[in-house]
Formats: sequence, structure tokens, C-alpha cells
Amino acid sequence: MRFLFVHGTGVRRERHDRLFAQVRERLTARFPGAAVDSCYWGDRFGATLGAGGRSVPGLRPGPQGAPDPVDAETAEWALLLADPLCELRVLAEAGWAGPGDRGDADGEDAGYDEDAGYGDAFAMPGVRAAGDRVLALLEGLPPAPPPTGDELGALLHGTGLAAGFAAALDTAAGSAEAARAAARAADEPQARELATALARAVTAAALAAATDEADCTGAERDRLVELLTTRLGGDGRVPGARVAAVLGRLALRVTTQPLLDARRGSLTAGATPVLGDILRYQSRGHELRDFLHARITADPGPTVLIGHSLGGIALVDLLTLAAARGEAVPGAELLVTVGSQAPFLYELGALTALEPGAKLPYGFPRWLNVYDRHDVLSYLAAPVFPGDARVSDHEVRSRQPFPACHSAYWKQDSLYERIEQAVTEAEIG
Repeated sequence: MRFLFVHGTGVRRERHDRLFAQVRERLTARFPGAAVDSCYWGDRFGATLGAGGRSVPGLRPGPQGAPDPVDAETAEWALLLADPLCELRVLAEAGWAGPGDRGDADGEDAGYDEDAGYGDAFAMPGVRAAGDRVLALLEGLPPAPPPTGDELGALLHGTGLAAGFAAALDTAAGSAEAARAAARAADEPQARELATALARAVTAAALAAATDEADCTGAERDRLVELLTTRLGGDGRVPGARVAAVLGRLALRVTTQPLLDARRGSLTAGATPVLGDILRYQSRGHELRDFLHARITADPGPTVLIGHSLGGIALVDLLTLAAARGEAVPGAELLVTVGSQAPFLYELGALTALEPGAKLPYGFPRWLNVYDRHDVLSYLAAPVFPGDARVSDHEVRSRQPFPACHSAYWKQDSLYERIEQAVTEAEIG
């Protein structure tokens, strides 16, 4: 009896040798008389950047200097989409001082009253504070502007944001952040800054609700903010100085877009072995399958095939195609897939050898599929091949999060215990 280990995506020689050493040690201990071989394919059939990555923007970063204004703006909007009220929160908690907001001797906020807000001892009776007027204008905006005859309505409908606009208005107008920021805005410059922050909050909430259904350019987004700001009595096209000072630099630090932009080249190069192997297999998988067939049939004895991740996909394809031709791969008595995506690809209609709903052909061997529910690259096989006694699943729990769990199978005793059981059931001697 022989075991043949087929590694997964992204694995190259050094990593393969470490993994295979673990597999060989554990299998040899349980099956002393068996040969344990490996089918290393990473260098020969794995993906590389053939042109050195010249297709990747940012692989060769430019000179370091001040942040690009466009990058900073993109980061700010990434922060707003995650938390549409974040700018209002800054104004509410760290914005302007009210007319009486000097603080008392103990550092307490003497100008703020829980019921009346920031009062002005010299204000004319019956005259509404500047911030309150802005909030009243926001509450008075129509929740469903018409798609024609109104630029705001036309823009909302044209960008896919109309459906979420009413909820976005309610989110901003009804927030404690807006009420507190309005109470602090005592004069016209502060009111104009509040108007801009409210307009951005509403726009961000509508964008966040639309998710990938939005069809909105940066220019259209800015025009929405401008139109809303104008209707709230403001005239600014950019966030206020206080908000920008706090959130501008923060956005560059905490949002993912600047990191992705700065590291796109290195991230792409680093991900190429993993994603590239999968893409290359999808287009040129016959090369790897021919190689595996040759390695399996080189020894005519009974063979247990163990495929990890993409290795499992390739083995399922190979065994299915061969059996469908009536030429079952000689010696292939048991297939063990570990952390494999083959069942998921079958459901998607992306498995080379089988259409969705098709049965495994006669001549396909027993199939033990091993998964870890925390491994997002592992899937169940038995439920998608119901009634096929050849197919079974076995769960391994490494207690590791993803992605560590995707490679943690090989030190789990339960994996080898289940393989031993499957070998016995298949009567492989």
C-alpha cells in the first residue's frame, strides 16, 4: 500500500517539505509497511508573475512625501461609510465652545444645561439658536425628492441612493450627536460647519445602505453633499476645520484603503502563489492532472490519495474525468481531501469534471472529505452527493482561527485515526 500526498495552493518547496515531513511521520507510525510519497507540483505548475509584476499599479512605490489629497479624501469617506455620524460626534464632543462655555473653576462645562443645551444669557427671547435652525431644516427635508424637476432628487435616483435616503435623514436628524452638535453651534460660521457635517452624514448613510448597489462617482457624491449643505443653510464644500483636523489624519491611520494603496504591489506579489495557483489551475488544470496521473500510475499498487486544498480539487477532477471515460485511475483505492473547496466548486458549477447535480461516475473511489468549520476554505461533500455511500465527511477541530486552521490538520491525531478507519473500511492491504 502506498500513500501519495498532494499539497495545496500557494505551497512552494520549503513549505512543502515541512508539511510533508509531518504527514510522512504520522502515516509511517500508523502504517509501518506502507510507502509514503509526495507529489510536489508548486514549482512546475504553480503561478508566477511572468512580467515581474509590471501589470500591478504601485508595485514600485513612488517617492515618500505628503499624503495625496485624493488618498486622504478617500480615507475620510471610508471612515464615514463605516460610521456616518463620526464627524457629528466630533462636533458634539470636541467642537466649538458655546457662548457661556468657558468652564468653571473646577473645569466643569458651565455653559451646558441638560435640558436647555448651550444657552446664551444675552439671546433675544424667541430667537432660535443657529444650530437649532440647521437641525430644523434637516428635519424638514422631503424624504422622497422627485426624480425629475429637482436636482437633488434626480441625483439620488441616478446614483441608486434614493431608496435609502429617508432612513439616512432619520439616522442623522434623530441622532444624539446631531442634537448635541446643534446645541453647541451658536453662531453662523459654526452653523455652516454643522450643515456640512450633517450633509456628509446623510450622504454617507445613504451610500452605506446602498452598498454595492450604489452607482455613485466621487463627483456625484460631492454634489449631493453640496446640495444638501445649501438646503441646510451652509455653503461649504469641504468639512469644517475642526472636524478635518481630528478625523483627517485619523482616517489615514485607521481605514484600510490607504494601506491597500500603499501596499498593493507587495500584497499582490505575496498573494500571487495562493490566488494565482487557483486561477492557473482553472485555465490550465489539465497539465497538473496529467502530472498527477503519471505519478499515481507509476506504482501499480493500491494507493491512498491525500489532497490538501487545491490538491484535493485536482484529484477529484482527475478521478472523475477518468471514471467518466471508463478508465478509472489504476491503483486509486481511496481519496482523502483535506480542507478542500471541491464540493463548493461543484455547487457553483465551477468544478471541471462535474456539472451541478451530476452524480459521481461509476469507478470513482471511496472519498473521505475532512473539514474544519473554522476553515473557510473547507466544505462538506456528503450533503452535495446525497445517497452516495462512497462519500463521507469528517470534522477536525484544531481550535485555531482562519487562516491558521487551514494548515493545522496535519498535526491532529483525529485526522490520521479517521484515515486509518477509512483504509480498514476500504480493505486496502
